[in-house]
Amino acid sequence: MNQSAIARSWVEHANGHRDFPLQNLPLGIFTHKNQAKRCGVAIGDAILDLEGALAAGLFEGQARTAVESTRGGALNAYFALGRVARVALRERLLQLLGEHSEHQAALKPLLLASAECQLHLPAQIGDYTDFYVGIEHAKNVGKLFRPDNPLLPNYKYVPIGYHGRASTIRPSGTDVRRPKGQTLPAGQSEPSFGPCARLDYELELGIWIGQGNEMGESIPVAEAAEHIAGFCLLNDWSARDIQAWEYQPLGPFLSKSFISTVSPWVVTAEALEPFRCAQPARPEGDPQPLSYLLDKRDQAAGAFDIELEVLLLTERMREQNLPAHRLTLSNTLSMYWTVAQMVAHHSVNGCQLQPGDLFGSGTLSGAQPGQFGSLLEITQGGKEPVQLASGEVRKFLEDGDEIILRARCVREGVASIGFGECRGKVLPAR
Repeated sequence: MNQSAIARSWVEHANGHRDFPLQNLPLGIFTHKNQAKRCGVAIGDAILDLEGALAAGLFEGQARTAVESTRGGALNAYFALGRVARVALRERLLQLLGEHSEHQAALKPLLLASAECQLHLPAQIGDYTDFYVGIEHAKNVGKLFRPDNPLLPNYKYVPIGYHGRASTIRPSGTDVRRPKGQTLPAGQSEPSFGPCARLDYELELGIWIGQGNEMGESIPVAEAAEHIAGFCLLNDWSARDIQAWEYQPLGPFLSKSFISTVSPWVVTAEALEPFRCAQPARPEGDPQPLSYLLDKRDQAAGAFDIELEVLLLTERMREQNLPAHRLTLSNTLSMYWTVAQMVAHHSVNGCQLQPGDLFGSGTLSGAQPGQFGSLLEITQGGKEPVQLASGEVRKFLEDGDEIILRARCVREGVASIGFGECRGKVLPAR
């Protein structure tokens, strides 16, 4: 067993922490009081100030290069360094924060309470692509509109995706302003304009791109994992009534571009290594991926076992001091395509990927009720409202509602880790 799987930290509140034990060590960008943006590492309920540790002379070699690249309030340059520098930094952090560290006295003043810090987007996002690799979601939604043919013919041959809007991606805690747009009310022949009435969430895995590729060159699927810098949670907020009117023939537009929310910590591939697993076998009769999408190592260990959760907290529930209502408990194992396949397909035509690009997995639903990653599925398009302990019902999201996404990796014999929360509260339309 990897020693780091059972190691403890001298930062006592990190040991057994739900999200950020020593085994995780995700990176993010934060501000503390009036300081400029800087890079930190989540450890328990604290953030280690990496620039402060650098100034204290605690890094050298590739680890020092990695920390130096985080200056300036964004991780793009760090992502561009690739796996070698990332691993060097992780190994040094394990030494510094491990229970037998010789540098505790120097590090203690550099540990800042997370509650006193503000977290920001970890990178400047040049491009954002949203995929559709959650096959159970694709089938659930397809059944609503095409009961006899829920999946279109190309779904099992190609990782479906569309180019999204990067300018309105925001970190957890950012309020969600209800969007306005055109909708076509039932029974009407002409559209009307106004606030969205069918606001929804979508539970997704976010993928941060590390080293990119030159325009005109593709990334082989066998090498694609080397181009992934880390992972986060992503809520692809969706205006379902606007979407239904606008999506033909070119797909989502204003129904998706008003905001997307990400969890602010970048969980590295190395932290997720114990939770890798084989890509679930395709059902008998499904086509094998084309050669440029098929790699034996990726099929054997290219999937992740990550538990995903969605909670709803309404204004009335807050007033009544009621706990948040769990809407969804799902898993990334519902992904029909691996992350490496997504990278390989995105670049196969010569499209240039760049450090700090963000991918969304698409909604990750399970096959059973209680595992659906959107209200569109849970309520069957609004036909079966969710009953809440407060006495309220929900077909879609109302003003004051807050959606909370969580992720957790659990495996026997290994310390569990989490992603931190991805939250957003709905505000009325302007």
